Amino acid sequence: MLPMSLLAWIITACLAMSALALVGLVSLLISEDRLRTLLLPLVAFAAGSLMGGAFLHLIPEAAAARGSDALTFVVVLAGFSLFFLLEQFLSWHHGHSLTPSGRTPVTYLILLADGLHNFIGGLAIAASFLVSVQVGVITWLAAAAHEVPQEMGDFAILRRGGWARLPALVANFASALTILPGGLLAYYLSADIDTALLLAFAAGNFIYIAASDLIPEVKQERGLARSLTHFGAFAAGILLILVTRLALGNE
Repeated sequence: MLPMSLLAWIITACLAMSALALVGLVSLLISEDRLRTLLLPLVAFAAGSLMGGAFLHLIPEAAAARGSDALTFVVVLAGFSLFFLLEQFLSWHHGHSLTPSGRTPVTYLILLADGLHNFIGGLAIAASFLVSVQVGVITWLAAAAHEVPQEMGDFAILRRGGWARLPALVANFASALTILPGGLLAYYLSADIDTALLLAFAAGNFIYIAASDLIPEVKQERGLARSLTHFGAFAAGILLILVTRLALGNE
């Protein structure tokens, strides 16, 4: 039986991640132009954090646990491919862009897709804590860096799509809460699943989100100063994961 303290870590981490959905309130306080200026460096930082989390953290941990067998990397590809499938068939769009269609059905689709994404994220976070608290904290940081710009963008899309302020905030927060069932499922099924493969699966998710969703959006911006700023933010995201891993690894 796993210790209850570990369950407390998982629940706390999942609820803290869900609370990031409330960051959407920031978009009410500033103009759309200013929001876009702030969002893109955050998106670049998130991309770096996710890539760092995948290549410097999740994949090495999974490979070490399984002896670098081929199945680990097959599962990484499976995690990447599933999110590609979600984007193809659910028209998934995280909503960092501030040019939503304005149609209410699209906003519901965004909420549905984000709810599914957060459920899978809960599996990944719980699997990380099942390896160790240190691994869990690093995974949480990488995922949280992505959640901040995502939730700000999603909230802006709901508002532009016809949602009133309070319903948009509540709906966005509700879609974020699906991370908790995912985390609890991974915890209670931990005796029957290979947590190392869950880490590899999460790495594939991280790589897809960074490479297919975040980096292309940042690349739309032109200009040397902006490009250098965004690359600096991307590198800072990688550095955050590296420094955190080294610091926690020495504890």
